[in-house]
Amino acid sequence: MERLEIQRIEKEKWHQLEAKDLERRNEELEELYLLERCFPEAEKLKQETRLLSQWKHYIQCDGSPDPSVAQEMNTFISLWKEKTNETFEEVIEKSKVVLNLIEKLKFILLETPPCDLQDKNIIQYQESILQLQELLHLKFSVATEILLRSSAEEESEAIKYEREMKVLSEIVSAAQLLLVENSSEKPDFFEDNVVDLCQFTTLGGVYHLDILELPPQCKPVMGWMIVEILKEGLQKYTYPPETTEDFETENAFPPIEVTLEVHENVIFFEDPVVVRWDAEGKHWRTDGISNVSYKPKERLVTFSLDTFGPVTLIQDAHINMPYQSWELRPLDVNKVLLTVTTVFTEIQIQIKENLCMLSSIKLKDKKHISILEGTWMTPIPFIIALKEAGLNIFPTRHSHFYVVINNKVPLVEVKAYRQMALLSSAFAFGWSKWNLLCNSTKVVFKVREHLTEECTENPNWALLMFSGDRAQRLKIKEESEAFSEALKEETEFHSTLYHMVKDFASEEAMEKVRSSNCQFVNSVCHMLLSTRLLSYS
Repeated sequence: MERLEIQRIEKEKWHQLEAKDLERRNEELEELYLLERCFPEAEKLKQETRLLSQWKHYIQCDGSPDPSVAQEMNTFISLWKEKTNETFEEVIEKSKVVLNLIEKLKFILLETPPCDLQDKNIIQYQESILQLQELLHLKFSVATEILLRSSAEEESEAIKYEREMKVLSEIVSAAQLLLVENSSEKPDFFEDNVVDLCQFTTLGGVYHLDILELPPQCKPVMGWMIVEILKEGLQKYTYPPETTEDFETENAFPPIEVTLEVHENVIFFEDPVVVRWDAEGKHWRTDGISNVSYKPKERLVTFSLDTFGPVTLIQDAHINMPYQSWELRPLDVNKVLLTVTTVFTEIQIQIKENLCMLSSIKLKDKKHISILEGTWMTPIPFIIALKEAGLNIFPTRHSHFYVVINNKVPLVEVKAYRQMALLSSAFAFGWSKWNLLCNSTKVVFKVREHLTEECTENPNWALLMFSGDRAQRLKIKEESEAFSEALKEETEFHSTLYHMVKDFASEEAMEKVRSSNCQFVNSVCHMLLSTRLLSYS
């Protein structure tokens, strides 16, 4: 009887708390609505920035086209395609302009909200990117032919061209990587040996391997330098030849051993996989490559290749997922530190106003130096830069096919990230093991007030559970033996995380939250949405 009475009292108390929550629900949601106006305000600022960028481009009059205007892009592409007799330096300078245009078009596609982009514009931008990439490839062949034709000139010129060739190589790597990025959609069917670019990612650029026939060289004749110009331009030597009847031995054309140096700014957490480009099928393949070995200290990968063509290195795109833990904590006014810990690494990201910066990387508990450290970027370019460096902690819409996760209901996740971002200037948030044990309609995480940079040895974390419509503080602790949704004594339900945290927060902390910069809140939210910490850890 005593047990039944206790249950009756608990049930009655629960109903009273629910009734109280329902009574103030509209008031809490209205207050949250006013606070969340920071998100459209931040978007408006981004739109103004885009318009200002267009205006600056207009008044610069530097001859480069506006990438968003189809007529200007078509004219630019046609004029450069028809231009002949260019010097090596001219090709290099124009290539830099083209690469910049490609980046601008990609940025427009990523940064512009879907509601502001019509389908015809998306198709136009994608076609412009493809045309620019194909034109670059054509012009690089022209530049290479110029260099080969000049090989008979004096040594000082050869040294100069060697330096310029290094620059060209870097541009080619970047351009070729862009050339294959449009194969990122996951096909319904995969042939054997075809790389799934939803599961793997290319890293370190593309190595373009070819045997080239030496073009006619300059010859001095009576004080003149004469050279034969071939109409067909630079010629590639096909290896092995299409017909091998004239060759006696069966092994006349064995696989070629190749050694490549892995780009110093790229991190491979496991030995890289070498793949080759199939020009006919328009995808990367793993066949035709053998005897692969990797020396991580020297960053050298050696392999045998059946035939020449573009090759690249790939890594599992989800090698750092799921995450082992994460923490988001304030550093200063409108400035936070996001730490994501995986099996292989610990990545720290600082966020302030509308900018992000890689703060530090640890590999096997040792600090690793990256060229990205200390460089502030807006969120989208920052995410792209991290992914290109091999630091991918950004799931795509296909990632759940490749990673075992506790996939949360999208609306619950979005509401949680928005309110965590609103509170991030005065409160720290952290990973909880109980998030895995609650179902997909709820998220669980740690939270505590954090007004100074001083690190506490035993921080007093509160455990919160949130369903999108109701927030509650849990009775259990992170160290408890079993999961329970029981409410902590002397606490209540709330309709928002903001009001739940407000119950145990200081006035100083809440004032700091209310005065947060809208671009800062938006950037924090963008990073939380991009890493999806609550589903992928």
